[in-house]
Amino acid sequence: MELILLIIYSIIVWLIFFKFKLLPWNITSQVIVVTIPIFALTVLILFMNIVAPSSHDVRAMNYVIPIVPRVTGQVTEVPIEPNRPIKKGDVLFKIDPVPFEQAVKAAEAKLAELKVGLITAQAYQRGLDDELKNAQAATAALNARLDLSKKRVEQYTVLAASGAGKRAEQEQAETDVANLQSQISGSKAIESKIKQKIDARTEAGEIDEVAQAKAQIAKAEADLIAARYDLDGTTHLAPANGRVTNLALQPGVRASTVTANAVMSFIQEDDPWVLAFYHQNELRYVQPGDEAEIFLQSYPDRIIKCKVDSIMWATAQGQMPISGFLGTTSGLRYLDDRIAVRLLVEPKDKELFLAAGAVGAGAIYTEKGKMIHIVRKVFVRVSTKLDWFVFKLH
Repeated sequence: MELILLIIYSIIVWLIFFKFKLLPWNITSQVIVVTIPIFALTVLILFMNIVAPSSHDVRAMNYVIPIVPRVTGQVTEVPIEPNRPIKKGDVLFKIDPVPFEQAVKAAEAKLAELKVGLITAQAYQRGLDDELKNAQAATAALNARLDLSKKRVEQYTVLAASGAGKRAEQEQAETDVANLQSQISGSKAIESKIKQKIDARTEAGEIDEVAQAKAQIAKAEADLIAARYDLDGTTHLAPANGRVTNLALQPGVRASTVTANAVMSFIQEDDPWVLAFYHQNELRYVQPGDEAEIFLQSYPDRIIKCKVDSIMWATAQGQMPISGFLGTTSGLRYLDDRIAVRLLVEPKDKELFLAAGAVGAGAIYTEKGKMIHIVRKVFVRVSTKLDWFVFKLH
């Protein structure tokens, strides 16, 4: 762009001093002619770097998702290929499902068994009231027999004392009374046990057996869900649109759930990050929403329209480690004063594939000095055309 401006300026000088000879060509005019473009270009570039700052470090980045299986097992199938587009939901790999299918069947059988136990417990709960009535009736009947036996003991005692009765009959009656008293004690114990079960019902009106059966069923259902979840984990699906570059996983490998042992790295392509790095004093007028243009070496002569999303006002060098040791000031002269600006690609270029690690340059157009933006845009367009050339001698 500077060359274009100099050419235009040279044509104007030629027309004024040589073609039409409107001004004399002497030492004074020569000094002025040389000084004007130097001063003007210096002012233009310095002001343009403030209102339309450019960056020669623009990077395309993507989320890299370490793929770790949910279950441990032997890999049986890897249907994807490296460096090929993968859609969300496509199968990445499969693990031998046999042991997990057996676990599901075992959990289903256990649940069915517990449900039968619940039906039995509920039936027992419904029969408790009848059992209590039967126990109370049995106790009442025994009490009636006891009263009768006691009267007989009195009668046999009187008869035996008068010599009209046998002593053995009296002793037998006394034995009957003792037996009945023992039976009444057992009947009352049964009655008390039944009452305790009835009184110990939960807030839902259930006895312990029913509540325990339901708790066991709830645990069995959770175990079944976990078993089915593990079975589903034998087929690992792509979490998003993307691709796998360095695919080393093969059938026969035993994959584990250890996070440090990821089986592959999945590069997500749905939401790429575009970062432009600027010196801090270049960002004084940059605001979210400002227009931006970038160009990448992978797409020569193509301008990618963007908008400023945010300025990442934080770097690693700004983090003070919290410890009991004093901070060090060594190496401060080498600190990088650049700040990253995140750019969002405009919808018309949204489908453009941005390779992770692609580099380029670009510029941001602030709300200040809009008349100068055209100069920066020309600079950007001329620069991207240079990417057509590959400067190598081999």
